[in-house]
Amino acid sequence: MVRKAPDYWMLLSVLLLLGVGILMIFSATPYVAFQQYQDSFYYIRRHLSSLGLGFFGFLFGFSLDYRFFRKYIPHFLASSFFLLLLTFIPGIGVSLGGASRWLQIGGISFQPSELIKLAVIFFVAQAITVKKEKMQDLVMGFFPIILVVGIIALCVLAQPDLGTSLVILCTTLLMVFVGGSSFWSIFIFSLLGLRVLAWVASRTPYQRARLIAFVDPWQDSQGLGFHIIQSLLAVGSGGFFGLGLGHSKQKFAYLPQQFTDFIFAILCEEGGFVIASMVIFIFLFFIFRGFRIALKAPDRFGQILAAGIVTCLGLQVLLNISVVLGLLPTTGIPLVFISHGGTAMVVNLFAVGILANISSFYVLEEAADNPRENTY
Repeated sequence: MVRKAPDYWMLLSVLLLLGVGILMIFSATPYVAFQQYQDSFYYIRRHLSSLGLGFFGFLFGFSLDYRFFRKYIPHFLASSFFLLLLTFIPGIGVSLGGASRWLQIGGISFQPSELIKLAVIFFVAQAITVKKEKMQDLVMGFFPIILVVGIIALCVLAQPDLGTSLVILCTTLLMVFVGGSSFWSIFIFSLLGLRVLAWVASRTPYQRARLIAFVDPWQDSQGLGFHIIQSLLAVGSGGFFGLGLGHSKQKFAYLPQQFTDFIFAILCEEGGFVIASMVIFIFLFFIFRGFRIALKAPDRFGQILAAGIVTCLGLQVLLNISVVLGLLPTTGIPLVFISHGGTAMVVNLFAVGILANISSFYVLEEAADNPRENTY
């Protein structure tokens, strides 16, 4: 296996999205930052700091051979799961907005669920690679993987974090499908999984409130439905060409979470249909290049790992934009590469580094007859 230049087109798409993110954070945050911290540049500085840490995460993911990480996957999964469990302990886990998703060490807070998403992708890719033909067997291949991932997803759901648990489960299902599991096994589990998620969500006040707001936001326009109504007002206000960078009205404390979960609404308001469509196109191009990397990966582990990373990031984009447009209930999923967020940005850029890493390897012609079985 020989190393070459990475997929520069994929990296260019990420850089463009990061640039859009910087502009939008710079535009969307001064008012709320000054109101909260008397510092208009508080959030943009934090965002740039996250990008700096994310750059080192990218370098770490890109510089080492991606197969190097295989022997550390059990440690990565176990430590991420342990951190996830710590969020449930009073005094250790930090609760915001009715959800206990954060840990705070010193003055630094982070979300273990962001780590667990990537840890699950590594775990599933490794399990599929080791099992090979056994993936077609329900008991020996499919079920053990789903059991482990299902337990993790239920713990994430208990925070409560329905969006992240959906991303974890859907990413896993696509990975096991690519890995050789039967369509019917995946289909039946999907139905059962959706039923369990719906049952849990309907009995959790936090999630039930979001469902009520989604079905009829105008029923409580100043309460449960406030987020989605203000989001749709922002999207509609932008029209075709937008109000212009920095001219959003909704960012003046009308739209909550305008620089995290609902930053795409501000983008639509200031950039209009034209800029929003261009950003969506860049996301689609990134996903296309990512799956192309997966198809051209030199070994089975690289193929499954790349497919998992791209699916995970793509699902988050789909969920976020769907929520902003009122097509789904609020999930709490930020917009990849654009939203303000420390842990998510660092983990996502590390994942991009892994993706670029995989794209930089190829098998010599004399060893390319059977690249899927090349484990090296």
